[in-house]
Amino acid sequence: MVPCAQQPPTAQLHSLGRHTCRGIILPPRLHRRRRRPDIAAAMASGNPNPVVLGCGGISVDYLATVASFPNPDDKIRSLELKVQGGGNTGNALTAAARLGLRPRIISKVANDAQGKNILSELQADGIDTTYMLVAENGNSPFTYIIVDEQTKTRTCIHTPGSPPLVPEELTKANLSAALDGADIVYFDVRLHDTALLVAEEASQRKIPILIDAERKREGLDELLNFASYVVCSAKFPQAWTGASSVSVALVSMLSRLPNIKFVIVTLGEKGCLMLERSADASEAGEIDADALFESLQKKVDQSSTMPKCIASKSNLRISADEVGSISGRLLLSTAEVIPPGELIDTTGAGDAFIGAVLYGLCTGMPPERMLPFAAKVAGCGCRGLGARSSLPHRTDPCLAGY
Repeated sequence: MVPCAQQPPTAQLHSLGRHTCRGIILPPRLHRRRRRPDIAAAMASGNPNPVVLGCGGISVDYLATVASFPNPDDKIRSLELKVQGGGNTGNALTAAARLGLRPRIISKVANDAQGKNILSELQADGIDTTYMLVAENGNSPFTYIIVDEQTKTRTCIHTPGSPPLVPEELTKANLSAALDGADIVYFDVRLHDTALLVAEEASQRKIPILIDAERKREGLDELLNFASYVVCSAKFPQAWTGASSVSVALVSMLSRLPNIKFVIVTLGEKGCLMLERSADASEAGEIDADALFESLQKKVDQSSTMPKCIASKSNLRISADEVGSISGRLLLSTAEVIPPGELIDTTGAGDAFIGAVLYGLCTGMPPERMLPFAAKVAGCGCRGLGARSSLPHRTDPCLAGY
């Protein structure tokens, strides 16, 4: 039986009472709590490998490449098949681990073949699975992914894990130990009841929180109230705010969520857009958010194939008629232009981007450098089948210069 944690032989199992799962292995000692208002302090204090705690989704991905997506009632054959770990949190933490962070994960699998593979794959990438739960019965999460070789798109059919993780399974002692020494906490908004428990404790400790707002999910609004940083999918900002454009939606998000330092929206092959809050505004008057976005787009070098960042002036007063105004700056980063022969699969590209943002935050990268870096990491991930096959290490030549 594969253990559910990386632990020394002296570690003890702790019962979780009425729940039909194995207990979490408690680390042999608890470290003192640290408050870390500035996550870059991990580097400044001499710690070269900051700690990121992730709470959320993991799975086994069954990836089948087909010549083209089937029509109803078709029978087709796959061109390639791969089985590997997946799930937003599992993928993002794998990306972060390969870049040099020390990830820990809170999630749950069953004591089945898929669960054992999930754990062993995470551990092989250096992710601390101490705080994973393993149910004796039920099934681990898994996803069927059909990759269309013609359009380079993917279709996912997900089966959730059962029984799901509930907050009562995460003891106070283990929650405390999971957060001890963490420099940042990441949520993909799965397991939202447990995530909220972790977020409340992380907030009390002043640990920064990054939320992956892929789509509207149960518990998302509550978690956003604890967020320091938000990374969104292309459709989310307007869906959540009802704004007329993506730039207006970003202004609306920062207006509604006063604790957020920045929000990033990923735009696929068009790159990403970031609105960063600042404490003070210039006295030059207000500038319209849509007009500012348009001015940045005009500065994009269409001949460049590598990710580049264009930033507005700092401390602008950025306005949107529908929602008011905020003090900050807007940054637009292009995506890598991947040659058609090298583009294999976009599965997990957003997760790779988030893993790189976590690394950038923990190592003190300025946004002008962090955004192209994250775009490059995501581009590397698209050159292999599945979310993890081509995730780069920090020392890989493809990241030289970033």
